[in-house]
Amino acid sequence: MFIISQLAKAAQVNVETIRFYERIGLLEQPIKPARGYRQYSEQALTSILFIKRAKHLGFTLAEITSLVKLSAANCDDVQHLAENKLILIEDKINDLIKLKESLVGLISACKSNPTNKSCPIIDSLQP
Repeated sequence: MFIISQLAKAAQVNVETIRFYERIGLLEQPIKPARGYRQYSEQALTSILFIKRAKHLGFTLAEITSLVKLSAANCDDVQHLAENKLILIEDKINDLIKLKESLVGLISACKSNPTNKSCPIIDSLQP
């Protein structure tokens, strides 16, 4: 059992992060005893570590909430959520590749610019 500061230290998060997770319903807040501090279980630590890992993989808090709800469901539902996330990630990667190609071209145009009177990068941003 942990008090909130011990839980935060064990999970390597801020106490405010735990309180935030409680406010949005990702973590259940233990009942406060008449005397003393709330006691958090090992399951609370496991939940926070799950949230951190899912965030690291790129899931939003809304998606993590869905994952938590789906943890009691069948794997097909979880797989569907993961497949949708993969599509979003692939779209972002494609957009970043296009952005990179544009910047490489603009930087190249700047390097070969015979005059400093106009800048190809600035010119490309003009309407």
